[in-house]
Amino acid sequence: MGLVNDINNLLLDYGVSPGVADVLDEAVSFLVILLAAFVADAICRHFVLKAVAHLVKRTKATWDDIVFDHTVMARFSKMVIPLVVYILLPIVFNGGESEVLVFVMRIALVALLLTFLGFSSAFLKAVYAVYHAQEKMRGRPLKGILQILQVSLWFVGGILMVAILIGKSPWALLTGLGASAAILMLVFKDSIMGFVSGIQLSANDMLKVGDWIKMPKFGADGVVTEVTLATVKVKNWDNTVTTIPPYLLVSDSFQNWQAMRESGGRRVKRSVLIDMNSVCFCTSEMLASYRKMPLLQSYWERRDKEEQEDSVSACGRRLTNLGVFRAYLTAYLRSLSCVNGELHCMVRHLQPTSQGIPVELYFFSAIKDWVPYEEIQADVLEHVLAILPEFGLRVFQLPGGQDMKRVGAAPVVSCG
Repeated sequence: MGLVNDINNLLLDYGVSPGVADVLDEAVSFLVILLAAFVADAICRHFVLKAVAHLVKRTKATWDDIVFDHTVMARFSKMVIPLVVYILLPIVFNGGESEVLVFVMRIALVALLLTFLGFSSAFLKAVYAVYHAQEKMRGRPLKGILQILQVSLWFVGGILMVAILIGKSPWALLTGLGASAAILMLVFKDSIMGFVSGIQLSANDMLKVGDWIKMPKFGADGVVTEVTLATVKVKNWDNTVTTIPPYLLVSDSFQNWQAMRESGGRRVKRSVLIDMNSVCFCTSEMLASYRKMPLLQSYWERRDKEEQEDSVSACGRRLTNLGVFRAYLTAYLRSLSCVNGELHCMVRHLQPTSQGIPVELYFFSAIKDWVPYEEIQADVLEHVLAILPEFGLRVFQLPGGQDMKRVGAAPVVSCG
């Protein structure tokens, strides 16, 4: 006989009516079950969890410290009370089939499922923390995968809980949901599109955490800090944060600078406008001066060798100050340790304009970080502007206030 029958017989011996005895013995039995459940919970929290924590601390591995941390084990201990209640109810009530007992067992089962979902969610977060700490996994969209698993877990758990409460099969609920799939797709449109876009971004290696991307249309120019199911967060260089839906990164175009970071250099492309009136053929005095420049020694050696080997073609070329200047700048760029000589490095002319002839410096800096990269560009351009007068060249610029003052102060020359 079960505990209920024993309590019922005891109450009848004291003259309690059968109806009242049934209610009292069921209430007392249920209180005994709750007491046993809370005792089991206390034992689990104060003894079992502490023992597990002690064992985890003694291991050399670090992953178990995260997986079996306090939050995960606390969520696990919350499963004890509904589990004990669900197990003891049919034993204590001797397999009764009353409506109250069935309802209480359903509530206990739903509570057990709810606590299990909470434990599973905390466990997934702990696993995410373990993999996120690994260097080789930091670029993967792990947070998006975590959110997909959590949403799927709670979706299935929600269907199971509703099926348990109403006493129907979960498959019947899923069949009914099929008719309202259009509504569900409308409600979860962003999540579904974000999920598909996240898979495309990851599979095609288009984007990952830590990449520097630029998307002027949405004001994004910075480093990707987070890739989730619904958003991609970009921390801009001005310390603002731009949030972009993942599907826009797939449907629209954006610039990813990560390939530049992983390559051998960052491109520098700067030009200086030269006054075309200052370009002239080199005189013997100018050539003698240029031959004294250390950076041009290899240039003169190569040119002298070409003249000896092919006097016809070499003698037909007259040197200009602009041509020697280009040779000097090429030698200067190749002499810099911060310039990657294995990539393109040249000095060229662009199409002449009404503002002069642009001389462009095209090379790759081996230093790719923003601040030193800008300093390299500035140093090179300053050197170009400073060395121009030694070649008899002038930079073109529109006249400013000081130029007008000099013109106004010039003496007036009389013609007669």
